[in-house]
Amino acid sequence: MDLNYLKKITKILAESNVDEIEIEEEGLKIRVARHSQNSGMVAPAQQQYVQSIASAVQERQTPVSTAPPQPPAPAVIEKKYTEIKSPIVGTFYRAPSPDADSYVEVGKTINKGDVLCIIEAMKLMNEIESDISGKIVKIIAENAQPVEYNQVLFLIDPS
Repeated sequence: MDLNYLKKITKILAESNVDEIEIEEEGLKIRVARHSQNSGMVAPAQQQYVQSIASAVQERQTPVSTAPPQPPAPAVIEKKYTEIKSPIVGTFYRAPSPDADSYVEVGKTINKGDVLCIIEAMKLMNEIESDISGKIVKIIAENAQPVEYNQVLFLIDPS
């Protein structure tokens, strides 16, 4: 966590009526608290700031969770699918025109060279062809939505 961020939090705490702020982000838990104890040697606002920083540093040094991190749930790991990615930036279209049928649907078997979609870039319609033969497993891009260069458009089972 950024020290400037921590300073801003403690300043907000000092200028408000709130006694304690607790923030948790990215597995890091920080608690900044205002205490009424005063040693007499430091101004109250300074002591609150120092106590808040000390509290935050102590929280940072203690782990939030003692349980080992769990691996993410497998999202279809049984087979290795081939990704068809966008070769250009543009707008993704599943069909040659709004009233026409889509080039492909999930479950359709395709051959190398079949047109999968159109990507419009600078008023030019670019047909995107398959590099492999196989079965469409998933269509990831949304119709009539922008796509980025190298964004995954389709997942294909080459078997």
